[in-house]
Amino acid sequence: MFKLTYKYRYEFFLFTQIAILFGSLIFDAEFYKFNLSSLFFITNVLAGIILISDKKKLMWFFVILILLEIFIFGFSLNESKFLSLSNYIKYFLYFLFYIIVTFEIVKNVWKAKMVDRKVILGLISGYMSLGFIGYFIFLWITIDYPNSFNGLNIVELGNESYSQGLMYFSYITLLTIGYGDITPITPAAQKATIFIGLIGQFYMVSITAITVGKYLNQLNNNK
Repeated sequence: MFKLTYKYRYEFFLFTQIAILFGSLIFDAEFYKFNLSSLFFITNVLAGIILISDKKKLMWFFVILILLEIFIFGFSLNESKFLSLSNYIKYFLYFLFYIIVTFEIVKNVWKAKMVDRKVILGLISGYMSLGFIGYFIFLWITIDYPNSFNGLNIVELGNESYSQGLMYFSYITLLTIGYGDITPITPAAQKATIFIGLIGQFYMVSITAITVGKYLNQLNNNK
């Protein structure tokens, strides 16, 4: 079973990312936000463990991460007073996870001599991971400075603020669309927005362009 899952590890990781982003289109929005989203994030971490299972130290880091997330998710269901602190820990661990897994994916794509299915899927999932990195940066800023973004729809539940727009804003910024419905108004939020826009452009200009160049060379060599 593990061998089969490892064979399709890039597909598994990308599928769980898509589930996180678009799960609310299938399930009830409130039920998804407060219940399924955490489970999908746990599944995504599990997919990340499989993705880098050949690197033992990183694999054990992710195993610890998913155990902590399950532990914290249990607290959130009980509306514990520990929830506020647990959120800081949880979001920081997720941020580390997406930084590390994105770095590993980009490294594999960069070093690949042949452009195949894994490289293409890695290229896509690496770019999508940048949006998750932005999301957790914005979420951290919002927790410390609740009024950092205009246009957010904040819902209070217990000790935790759930933002319905930060994931959306992260990808809108990454894609450089910039509708203007959500705007950063504090220096920290503005600098984070610039950072996410820059890494998105850097990814497209360098990583994607290099992969396309490799593929074109591969086609020429096969003729």
